[in-house]
Amino acid sequence: MQLINWGGWIISALLWVLTAAIAAPTSAAEQVPAKTAAIRPASQSAKNAIAKAAATPAKKSKKDQPDVRSNAVLVIDAADSSVLFARHATIASPIASITKLMTALVVLEAGQPLDEPIIITPADRDLEKGSASRLSVGANLSRGDLLHLALMSSDNRAAHAVGRRYPGGLPKLIAAMNVKARGLGMSSAKFVDPTGLSEGNVASAEDLARLVIAASRNTTIRRFSTDTRFSVAVGKRRLEFRNSNTLVAKSDWDIELQKTGYTNEAGRCLVMKTMIDGRSVVIVLLDSFGKYTRVADARRIRRWLEGRQA
Repeated sequence: MQLINWGGWIISALLWVLTAAIAAPTSAAEQVPAKTAAIRPASQSAKNAIAKAAATPAKKSKKDQPDVRSNAVLVIDAADSSVLFARHATIASPIASITKLMTALVVLEAGQPLDEPIIITPADRDLEKGSASRLSVGANLSRGDLLHLALMSSDNRAAHAVGRRYPGGLPKLIAAMNVKARGLGMSSAKFVDPTGLSEGNVASAEDLARLVIAASRNTTIRRFSTDTRFSVAVGKRRLEFRNSNTLVAKSDWDIELQKTGYTNEAGRCLVMKTMIDGRSVVIVLLDSFGKYTRVADARRIRRWLEGRQA
């Protein structure tokens, strides 16, 4: 009986060892994949999250900001003055011939006759920068024609001549320009000459947006600044001038007012009030490099606005 019990115990022990040996590899094989499966989804999920986070800002940034190259930029809705895009818009800098918008606004508000003749004199020559003009000394043109050339083709002698003939002369004109700037809320603007040749004529993009809106209320400034070409009689010759902003001749642009400017200190500048997809928009571009960058920036802003509204 004891032998039988001993034998039964041995058999039971062998069966237990065999069962454990079979079960152990199976259990180990199940645990390894289980750990791997637990790690892999978490690792892949983290990678996906990082990739998504990295991609999202770039896509959003491209959509929300136009790819413009000018140093200072401001784009506003003219209806409510809401800012659509801004870069360095509050920093005052030289504004070159954008000055002529203020010159024209002040001269026209003085109510001087547009048909009054004004003779170009040696005083109207640019001795500071040496800029060229097709208006020779002795040329006799009306105040209206001179304003037309100053706004459309940015002629410096034309702007200086109308400023010189302002009531009280240039000192009174400059004083009136600065008073007008303060009245428009152009807090950082300062004017020292009627042409913009002086680097002392400064304003921020924010200031110039106010000037553009104010000037656009004047029908004469709107018309003169957006004409594609204009001819005047100078002596026995008739001279044809073209707009310094090539966009006014493009059929796909509806420009209500514009002005270009350029000096070494100011860079290339452009301000416009234009319709884009039924919305009146003011665009200010200052200190642009290269001959065509400011125009290309205006186009990029237009595409950006059209994309946003779509």
